Amino acid sequence: MKQPKITIIDYGVGNLSSLKRAFAFCGVDAFISEDAGEILSSDAVVLPGVGSFEAGMRGLRVRGLADKVKEFALKNKPILGICLGAQLLFTKGYEFGESDGLDIIPGKVVRFPLLQDNEKIPQVGWNGVFAPNGRSWENSILGNLPENFSAYFTHSYILEPDVKENVLGLTNYGGKEFCSVVKAGNVYGLQFHPEKSGKVGLEIIRNFKNSI
Repeated sequence: MKQPKITIIDYGVGNLSSLKRAFAFCGVDAFISEDAGEILSSDAVVLPGVGSFEAGMRGLRVRGLADKVKEFALKNKPILGICLGAQLLFTKGYEFGESDGLDIIPGKVVRFPLLQDNEKIPQVGWNGVFAPNGRSWENSILGNLPENFSAYFTHSYILEPDVKENVLGLTNYGGKEFCSVVKAGNVYGLQFHPEKSGKVGLEIIRNFKNSI
């Protein structure tokens, strides 16, 4: 069986080698590339990243990749955004001022509000992910996971989708419930790092591969 071509987009933000190793563990030799042609010819792309929204969008634009990722999304092929990469899928971000995002998923990315119990920002470490009331994970990359699983987070800003139906997973931190998994068609965003989330994270990567 032919392996799908999965490209991990390199736009100068974050260490990509651990993500490539996670895909390799799941049987996929994912490519790391900043070449627009490689991205557009892929069966699926992964948009990773750590750091600020503004720096992430700047990294995409100076490489001429922002429009290419949006063009890829119009092909209805699978996209997986991870951490900062998930945030960049949104319309606007408010880290270091207001910045335009890729606008693939309508919504905004905002800083955590004041939290209870003196919880620190950024959130760093393991936390639970659960489904919204009445929402099923069936036919998604979370489909075979337990109803409440733990994943590894490190972030100061949170996803706020405009469309409630795009919220696939929720997490609670310091009394604030926020969207930690977003889905719009074949586009997924994970606020946590699957490559750092043990067996559950690898299962999500495997499910993404199998969705192609």
